[in-house]
Formats: sequence, structure tokens, C-alpha cells
Amino acid sequence: MVAAAIAGLLTPLMAALISRMRYSNLYTDVRGGTPRGAGLAPWLVLLAFMPDPLRPPVAIMGLLAFMDDLSGRKKILDLPVEWGQLSRGLGIIAVTIITYPLMGPAGLLVALMIQPLNIADMQPGVACSLTMIMSLLATAIAFVGGSDIYLPLLLLAVCAAYSPLDYRGKIMMGEVGNHSFAVALGIAFYLAGGLWALIFLFLSTPLVTAILRMRNLSGFLEEKLGIGNPTLGDLYMDVLTGGGLGDLFRRILLGKRSFRVDNPFLIALGFRRLLFNPYASDG
Repeated sequence: MVAAAIAGLLTPLMAALISRMRYSNLYTDVRGGTPRGAGLAPWLVLLAFMPDPLRPPVAIMGLLAFMDDLSGRKKILDLPVEWGQLSRGLGIIAVTIITYPLMGPAGLLVALMIQPLNIADMQPGVACSLTMIMSLLATAIAFVGGSDIYLPLLLLAVCAAYSPLDYRGKIMMGEVGNHSFAVALGIAFYLAGGLWALIFLFLSTPLVTAILRMRNLSGFLEEKLGIGNPTLGDLYMDVLTGGGLGDLFRRILLGKRSFRVDNPFLIALGFRRLLFNPYASDG
């Protein structure tokens, strides 16, 4: 496929270009130095090969996500909000509005897919594995239902072509890459099987991510958040509600309150992670 060939050629070129920008936010010190905006390559290829009516939400989300990559974790003046959180929030709103004529309020689920893909991108290769697994599922759903399989196959091919350097830990998608794949996956599932297929994607993606990152996430929850013996539910909730965007909602909804969860059933469901508040007055 031409799209895969272009993605395979463009990715190392983009990585080399970003490597020259060592003092920008597109280059991180993680793993001894890693270009974190290499997802520009698959984003551009997707924009070139996606059907016209489906292109705008991926274009808008990718652009705002790239602004997030450029700004890093800088706060907006003296406000308790980061530029990245603002750009992601605007992206969610924009995608929801743009996709409304196609899928109504279900577009919000498409926009919120950026959360699990973003968490997946924090470990080499996981976002690629997740994207390809879900693309295969979307292809199967579309094939069985008699829908067009072009979009999920495009996602599969582009991600596979991009992935070798990511699996080796040499590059990271960055927000521009994982957010673009997230929105495109949401659209692909909706076109393949309607609302129920999209709901399946939204609920299953955090689970697949939690399984793929189980060891890494367990260590993070124990060492950084003090959640002992984390359950699969805790890992699921971390993928679904963790990161900067989730913490922003916690700041808004929970304020400085802290919660202790002792009920075994709620612990199994992941409520310790769901209600963990980094802004708690005693935290």
C-alpha cells in the first residue's frame, strides 16, 4: 500500500529532523533522548489518504495535539491549567462538534478516545500494538457487517509502517500521533458497526492498554501513588482517567478532598485509582 510506504519513509526522516531540535519540547530526555513528535509522520499520511468527509476531525485534533507537544507542560500564566490541557480540551470539543452531523453526540466518545491512546504511548510499542489490534477488530466488524473496510485497513497499514522505531524505543508518537490514531479509530469503529461498536471500542481499549502495560502501570501506582497491590480495575481506571486531563477533572470535581476506599468490591473495580486526588490537602 502506498500509504504504508510513505509512512515508512517519512517516519525516520521526521525522527531525524526532530533530533536536531534537542532543546525543544519535541525532544525528550526519556531513554537517553527520544524524538517525541514522530507521530507527525502518520498524521500527515492519514490526512493524505483518508476520505474527505472524515479528514477534518483528525486534522483538527492532530493540529491541537501538536500544539500540546510544542508547549510541553507549561502553565497558562498563573492559572492552574497547562497549555496542553487547554489544547486537548479544545480538541475534544472541536471533534465532538465536527462529527455531530455524522454520528450525533456519539462524537464525544470518539474525542475521548485520546485518553487511552495517550496513556498507551508512554511505553515503547504499546500504542502501536493497541492501534493495530483495534484496527483488526474494526476490519472484522466492518467485514461481517458489510461495511467498507478501507479506513481500518489504512490505520493498520500506516501504524505498522510507523511502528518499528517505536517498538525499539527510538521514537514516541507524541500527542499528535496518538491523538490522531485515537480519533481515526473512533470513526472507523462507528462506521463499521455504529454506536454499539464505538461503545465497545471505548470500554475495551483501556482494558487492552492495562493488560499490555500491566507491569509498568502496577509499578507506577505502587511507587508514585501509594496504591498497594493494584488490581486490574486500578490499572483500568488509570488508563481511563489518568494523566494531565484526568487530573484536571479531579481538580474541578474533587477540589482538595481525599477519599479512602476499603470495600473489597470497589477496590476490585478500581475505585482507589478513580478517587485518588493528587490535589488533596493531605496529599
